[in-house]
Order: sequence, then C-alpha cells, then structure tokens
Amino acid sequence: MCEDTKYDVTQYERPSVTVDVVIFTLRSGELQVLLIQRKHWPHAGMWAIPGGFVHMDESLEDAARRELAEETGVDDPGIYLEQLYTFGDPKRDPRTRVITVAYFALIASDRLHLRASSDAVAADWWPAYHPPLLAFDHSHIVKYAIRRLRYKLEYTALAFQLLPETFTLTELQDAYEHTLNEKLDKRNFRRKVLAAEILSETPHVRSGDHRPARLYRFRSDAVAEVKARRLFP
Repeated sequence: MCEDTKYDVTQYERPSVTVDVVIFTLRSGELQVLLIQRKHWPHAGMWAIPGGFVHMDESLEDAARRELAEETGVDDPGIYLEQLYTFGDPKRDPRTRVITVAYFALIASDRLHLRASSDAVAADWWPAYHPPLLAFDHSHIVKYAIRRLRYKLEYTALAFQLLPETFTLTELQDAYEHTLNEKLDKRNFRRKVLAAEILSETPHVRSGDHRPARLYRFRSDAVAEVKARRLFP
C-alpha cells in the first residue's frame, strides 16, 4: 500500500455485533432454557434469548460471560460455555444491520440465582423443546443449540455439566433422557456408563422413598471425548 493511501473508515458501513447466550439447565424433570421478556422496542413484551451488544473493549467470549453472569447471577469461569454459530441475516433485526455470535451454556440447577437485567421485564425458565414464540430469529437459534447439544452428548460427557457434583445413576440417566427428549434402556445405559470408566463411586448414598442409591462423581481425569462415546443407542 502506498504511503499516501489512507484508510477512510467513513467509506464503509459498519454492522453492529451482539452475543446471544442459550442457557440450558435441568429443572422440573425436563431440559429448560432461560428466556428474558423484552422491555423495549423492537419486540417489546416478547420472550428472547439473553444477549446484548459487544463492548468495544471486550472479546466475544467476555461479552457472552458478562451476559451469562447478568442473567443467572453465576460469574464462574468454570461454567461450560461454547460458541455455537454466527447468525447474520441482513433483516434479522429491524434496528440496524446486526450480526450475532450465539453461544450456549450449561448450568446445574443448584447453582442458579436467576435475575432479570435492567433492559428486561422478567426472566424465567421455559421448556427447551416447547418455548414460546421468540423475538428476532431466536427460535431458530434455540433449535440449533439443542441440535448441537444432542450431537455432543454422543461423544462427550457434556451431560455432567447439568448435574451437581455428586449424583445417582438414575439422575445421570435422567439428564441424558431430558436432554435427548427420549427414553433410554436402564440396564444398557448403566452397563455402558460404568464400562466407560468416567465415574468415581463415592462412599455416600442418597436416601428417599426407595432403597438408598449410591452417589457418584465425574472423574476429572477421564478422557471424556473418548470414554463417554456412545453412552446411548
């Protein structure tokens, strides 16, 4: 480039960039997604995925984690957060040209401190497979996130991110069934998950209406991507 050639930023249109975070948890016996009710135009009163504009001085992941903390009260770098996809249809937002980078996060229900941000009327959990009509293209984003989550369950131990530190085998199977939205054979599931050697048995049990159930925890030294492969048919 010649020294006298200058870059004139005003010659180029600059789209806005946002992050949207699809936050999943297990509640009330099903996979649920966190939604906020919008306070302002556009789509005031409609439910939407938590998100916001990226600040000039922050990375995309930092922006996503900021939104995650603002909506759930959980500010922990250990929370599972993964970039999902970039959505950039020119007409997806009536305000201006907005490109959004979507993420999905998994949070155990015992870690939640739900709260609505200042630009929302309310925040609440909805069935992930049956959410209300969502603002913008957020219905498409939620469906895309569910597909990614279901796919990753086939070759990772991602379901453990939705569970407390210790859990029973029944609770683990429930996590897979609620996420996949299908029933699994109990005997086959337990045989596979124990053979994968990704669990550590604890000396504790959980008592309830039935006989006490042994508590397990995920082995942090296990190679999840390999040993958890095909835990279900």
